[in-house]
Amino acid sequence: MPYSKSMNFDPLIIALDNGIRTVFGAVHALRPDPAASIPEAELSERDRRQAAALMRVNHCGEVCAQALYQGQALASKNAKIKSVLANAAKEEADHLAWSAKRITDLGGRTSALNPLWYAGSLAVGYCAGRLGDRWNLGFLAETEKQVGSHLQGHLERLNPSDARTRAVIETMQREEAGHARTAQALGARELPDPVKRAMRYAARVMTTTSYWV
Repeated sequence: MPYSKSMNFDPLIIALDNGIRTVFGAVHALRPDPAASIPEAELSERDRRQAAALMRVNHCGEVCAQALYQGQALASKNAKIKSVLANAAKEEADHLAWSAKRITDLGGRTSALNPLWYAGSLAVGYCAGRLGDRWNLGFLAETEKQVGSHLQGHLERLNPSDARTRAVIETMQREEAGHARTAQALGARELPDPVKRAMRYAARVMTTTSYWV
């Protein structure tokens, strides 16, 4: 009698559900919004538009983060790494919801290209996961380091009086750094310089495009 092995489709179903919720704005924060208790500043129309555009970029980055973690987790067979990725994704889901709310508060909109960014990031994350545990963690660590640098640039471009937007970005920045430290503590490998440069180039394309679209 031929042997048949049943396939477990649960991870794929979860990935699909996560993608739909991420792209179409059905993610809700589990923690309080860092900006909730801070009064709204009087901003010029120019400052408000710029803050909304910067947060659109950050929101797009969080869409990519959800996809990357999902792809990495799908490819990994290491329960510890899967747990680390799941915990990071939970915090990033809060970032996603906070960013979306701040965009709405500023009168902006999310990127129309989010479905494209999600699909591409899911594929990249899966490929990173297939390279093995230490490279998978190395990709996670390098991604978070680059995101932290990118967020610092946004803080420097904000109107100093925009404390609400600043509170959200600063919280995100601290937690991204924590994800990088966790990956390093678990044995992340340092990625080769050409890979880092390629990641920075891809991020530049995404951030530049999502600032406007």
